[in-house]
Amino acid sequence: MARDTVRLVFLGRLADLGAPPAVAPGALADLALPEGVLGPQVRLALNGVLVAREGLVLADGDELAFLPPVSGG
Repeated sequence: MARDTVRLVFLGRLADLGAPPAVAPGALADLALPEGVLGPQVRLALNGVLVAREGLVLADGDELAFLPPVSGG
């Protein structure tokens, strides 16, 4: 991975939205992401740990995963 980037991982149905695989570090609110990626049911994991999206700031080398809701039975 190049320096000064954040790796983005889109799981499940979010993988089909055509989102970028990497972005520059900064505030989550400043990212240009496809509609639906930050829906209210989508959870976020920063470097493998679930986090809240409010005030989230991404640093160089971070990995941010977008986890859609799952259904099962």
